[in-house]
Amino acid sequence: MSSALAALALVIAAVALFVARRASRQAAQLTELYWQLKYDHGELKATIAPGEPPPPPAPKTSFVPLGSIKRSND
Repeated sequence: MSSALAALALVIAAVALFVARRASRQAAQLTELYWQLKYDHGELKATIAPGEPPPPPAPKTSFVPLGSIKRSND
């Protein structure tokens, strides 16, 4: 009975070790993909990003003397 329990514990430990190693590899791969994507995004953003936007056009102001405005009610 004791040896069967030890064998079962050994099998469970081996499966746990396999699962932990696989998760570790997947985490390392995801981390590498994240940093690669972040780098590529920065490169594309630097390539596509336009320069400084042009300043808005100055508003057109013109002087209109009040005497030249005709009243429509007269």
